[in-house]
Amino acid sequence: MSRTPAKVTQADIARAIRAIAQTGAKLAVEIAPDGTIRLVPVDSGNNEPTPVAVREEIRL
Repeated sequence: MSRTPAKVTQADIARAIRAIAQTGAKLAVEIAPDGTIRLVPVDSGNNEPTPVAVREEIRL
């Protein structure tokens, strides 16, 4: 049985994180089930992490 291709790869996530580091902005990476990667501004007043709702298992 063959596997379906990944919607998001580890390299895609690493690129997003490097882009955030280069800008120096406070951004969070959100990955949607359809493979969309969003960089979302982080509220500087709230230092606690936002809980993540897991819909399905993600293997990288």
